[in-house]
Amino acid sequence: MPAQRADGPRAPEGRPRADSLARTLARRRRTHRLVLASPVLLGAAVLAVWEVVARTGLVPAFFLPAPTAVLARLWLELREGGLLGYTAVTALEALLGSLLGTLVALPLGYLVARNRWAAAALQPYIAASQALPAVAVAPLLVIWVGYGLLPVVLLCALLVFFPILLATVLGLRTLDPEIVDAARMDGAAGLAMLRHIEVPLAMPSLLTGLRNGFTLSITGAVVGELVMGGQGLGLVLAVQSDSADTTGLFATLAVLAALAVAMYTVLRGVERAGSETPLEGPRR
Repeated sequence: MPAQRADGPRAPEGRPRADSLARTLARRRRTHRLVLASPVLLGAAVLAVWEVVARTGLVPAFFLPAPTAVLARLWLELREGGLLGYTAVTALEALLGSLLGTLVALPLGYLVARNRWAAAALQPYIAASQALPAVAVAPLLVIWVGYGLLPVVLLCALLVFFPILLATVLGLRTLDPEIVDAARMDGAAGLAMLRHIEVPLAMPSLLTGLRNGFTLSITGAVVGELVMGGQGLGLVLAVQSDSADTTGLFATLAVLAALAVAMYTVLRGVERAGSETPLEGPRR
């Protein structure tokens, strides 16, 4: 009968690995909670300092109203002033402009990325179009298509177009050549290559461009309403500016910021979900 070791029975080999994995997961959860809490903590600190500065009179309320006063005004406008209706109009203009800009930017970006002749011919004009400020283009849109929803949507599309186009070109030009060559050897070509290889690999870049472009569409909608008229938050800002309503301006700007953050957060969630989707090869 073999003698028993003096140091006692050994622990299973998998136990240290399991403990290490559990500690790693716990650290990641703490880091994730800290990352999620950081914007809230920073915003609370900024609002607290802002409230103190406003309430102590260091800055006159006409120039910098207190956050609590802005919040009270925002609640009043949402409850009685129809601010939700104006917000819906601006959101609709931004969404339609984003969709239009995306529908043009994605295929054009693919053409520029995949055809050197198209890239040489189109890139100078695309770059020149982005040098024109939106405020300068707005009067031309009024002359061409008149007032109303359409010119604002077109202006939003112009702002959205360029970042999505650049992201599309960058994503397609930086694909891993080994994966692309392997897919070609496996018989992938045309739409199959685009669907199963190019789009999934370029998705992070595409989603980053969409996120930036869709967020810019809020700016395009407001600028369009200020210059060309409209029934959204740009109209509210114009009225409040003419009446020197600082508290109202801050309340409307808070709604615009919330709208942009909501759009950014939704697209960020789509981006994270897309990054977790496994790459599928072409079906035979």
